[in-house]
Amino acid sequence: MELGCDVMTEKPMTTDEHKAQRIIDTQKRTGRKCTVTFNYRYSPPRTQMKDLLMSGIIGNIVSVDFHWVLDTRHGADYFRRWHRNKANSGGLLVHKATHHFDLINWWLSDVPERVYAEGARNFYRPETAQRYGFTQRGERCLDCAEAEKCPFYLNLRAYPRLVETYLNNEKFDGYFRDRCVFSGDIDIEDTMHLAVRYRGGATMSYSLHAFSPWEGYTVSITGTKGRIEHVAQETVYISGDGTVPGELKPEGTRIRIFPHFQSPYEVDIWQAGGGHGGADPVMLGVLFDPATGPDKYLRASDQRGGAWSILTGIAGNRSMEWGRPVRIDELVHGLEVPDYPAMPGTSEPIDPLPLKHSKAARRSE
Repeated sequence: MELGCDVMTEKPMTTDEHKAQRIIDTQKRTGRKCTVTFNYRYSPPRTQMKDLLMSGIIGNIVSVDFHWVLDTRHGADYFRRWHRNKANSGGLLVHKATHHFDLINWWLSDVPERVYAEGARNFYRPETAQRYGFTQRGERCLDCAEAEKCPFYLNLRAYPRLVETYLNNEKFDGYFRDRCVFSGDIDIEDTMHLAVRYRGGATMSYSLHAFSPWEGYTVSITGTKGRIEHVAQETVYISGDGTVPGELKPEGTRIRIFPHFQSPYEVDIWQAGGGHGGADPVMLGVLFDPATGPDKYLRASDQRGGAWSILTGIAGNRSMEWGRPVRIDELVHGLEVPDYPAMPGTSEPIDPLPLKHSKAARRSE
């Protein structure tokens, strides 16, 4: 942006509050465009959830119960790679859960205000290897003596893309793609629970587990007129193995409506093929086709949405570190609210985060 360029970036936009503040300030100073590509917004069933909430079918939203599980194939892969260290990735609450937190922000047309978190590494640790009886565990799969009996063994040589990208380049960069998931060097959590309060008054209970037998999520959203329950089961993969990431399993994906004083019913799911629940081809069309028309769901995002999505996870990290609830305005200042569609019961936009609540302002007071 300082060089006069517009920017397009994947999620997460960055990994901590200090870098987020730099991006926010730089965009304001330069006036350049910063696009953050949240593909989950473009997944048809997730857009359908937004459509239902915008319709007012459950009234004003008051609470969210959201639980995401990564399976022992895809989830384990985060503990083999550079993600395993929080200094690199921000932990799963940032580099993975930014997807989830952005969905909630966008579904609610709201932003987080306060976060309390608990987390631990309960599964991907040396003690688990000992329980499996792995007494000769190596620090990488390729030369591990336990390879034949370890269910987490990754044979890099079996995947041409992984060979080309990683194995053939170890002599240049020293990076091992297949480090042991039970290593003592790991410092990210595999079990996380958050309580989040939003500006508009809604609250969320959130959890993330990285060692589940299946992959996907369950979310229940309660409003003043009823409740929506959405379950999505995703196909699993190892990053870079050549398969399509995160396709939805039709038999494991549903949306059910529970209106007050009426019988519950299921709705037909909006279908689409492709990665990330059918989102990828839709998002690429919106990003790169200038003929794309107006979008009533306002799925396109910028640095504001990018910052608000990661700040839930960053506040969660700080909450675990500091042992107390953390307000978002303790972490950044001058962050405006994104452009979200109007929701039932909301007629006025949410005020931007006031500068007087920032750390610097409190110190000056």
